[in-house]
Amino acid sequence: MNTNAVRKLREKLADGQAVYGLWVTLESASVTEMAVALGLDWVVIDAEHGHLDWKEIVEHLRAAVRSETVALVRVAGVDRGLIKRALDIGADGVVVPWVETEEELRQAVAFCRYPPEGCRGIGGERATGWGECLAEHTAEANDHVLVIPIIETVRTAGSVARMCRVDGVDIFFFGPADFSATAGFRGQWEGPGVAGKLLELKDKIRQAGKQCGVVATGTKNLAERFDQGFRMLALGLDGPLLLRSLHESLAAVNRDRKIRSGFRVEDRTGPSPGTPGETGGRDD
Repeated sequence: MNTNAVRKLREKLADGQAVYGLWVTLESASVTEMAVALGLDWVVIDAEHGHLDWKEIVEHLRAAVRSETVALVRVAGVDRGLIKRALDIGADGVVVPWVETEEELRQAVAFCRYPPEGCRGIGGERATGWGECLAEHTAEANDHVLVIPIIETVRTAGSVARMCRVDGVDIFFFGPADFSATAGFRGQWEGPGVAGKLLELKDKIRQAGKQCGVVATGTKNLAERFDQGFRMLALGLDGPLLLRSLHESLAAVNRDRKIRSGFRVEDRTGPSPGTPGETGGRDD
């Protein structure tokens, strides 16, 4: 566990500063190395969606070791085995999706803490220096481990006030797309009324002395989200950020197109490809 990085992240948040990070979904640990080299405050390695296996996850964690970048793992749910394994291989904390009740959140915190405060088993794995720093690690881990639930369902809205009273939780993350889906607007980032509802929940969390995080939809949205009171801000996901850059370059040569479901290839419509410098938009 990188206690220095966790401490600095908390100090920045307490000072009202934003902490910027990256959502990691691709296999190469070079992605996390780049984030560390650029001085990002945190990364979330996504083990809920996608295809990352434990070997790839630990490689991402190794890329952040001895840096000032907090390395978190998003697990697939409130699962004792998954949470324990993520922490044992060296994560500084976990991001837990689909947390809907105070009881679920208390359970997640218990899974992240060693007894007597919790029920995390002690292992001679990477987090304890393969046993050599077991006493040191177990003495500091409970106070430093980050447990970040994601608010992403309509049902959660009624539990937020009680969830804010759970000890050991400093930050709540928001999942607008899933929240929209549970509100009846599947496939939309923030369906009708969802943006306002999320801001109401954000205000309630901030009033309780906690911090809020969200993935920005673009460069302009980063400033908008900061002004709204969000302080844990994701620049984006690694894959979509790469795609954004590719789309910009392809549009410049009139070769842009959207990825289609099933990765099917469709013939382009419209004018033939132009030369660099010509205008060209994305083919819808």
